[in-house]
Amino acid sequence: MTKIDLKGIELPLNDGTTLALDSVLSGPVLFVNVASKCGFTPQYAALEELHKHYASQGLTVVALPSNQFKQELGTDAEVAEFCSLNYGVTFPVTKLVSVNGRGRHPLFAQLTKATDPLGIGGPVLWNFEKFLWLPNGQVHRFRSVTSPSDPQITLKIAGAV
Repeated sequence: MTKIDLKGIELPLNDGTTLALDSVLSGPVLFVNVASKCGFTPQYAALEELHKHYASQGLTVVALPSNQFKQELGTDAEVAEFCSLNYGVTFPVTKLVSVNGRGRHPLFAQLTKATDPLGIGGPVLWNFEKFLWLPNGQVHRFRSVTSPSDPQITLKIAGAV
């Protein structure tokens, strides 16, 4: 488990506003790099269920679309429409961001310090990697194959809300 400080980081949301992470760090935050044309895209439904179940208890789910793996739609507007029409997404979705490389968003510069359950860290390997930040600063990293509804994630959320 890696402790990471996310204070001062801001995310540009798809609706034109900005999410200052300081405003949500009193509860757990699940960050997920997403893509609309990926085999893992149906995980949006489980993310929305998590959001509906735990948001009133302090969980924030944040989707961060990225086209670094060439599976995202072309514009922020197309992503917003896709999320709304296909999955009824009501949690925050950012503008397109980079998750790897020199141009990566500062959030991912921090999150990629965390390791997965096998102890492997480093760059984001694929779409729908999940980073669960807890109010004590610990970050738990889960690879794409781990569903948002997996007990590895839900039990940690339940224990933090």
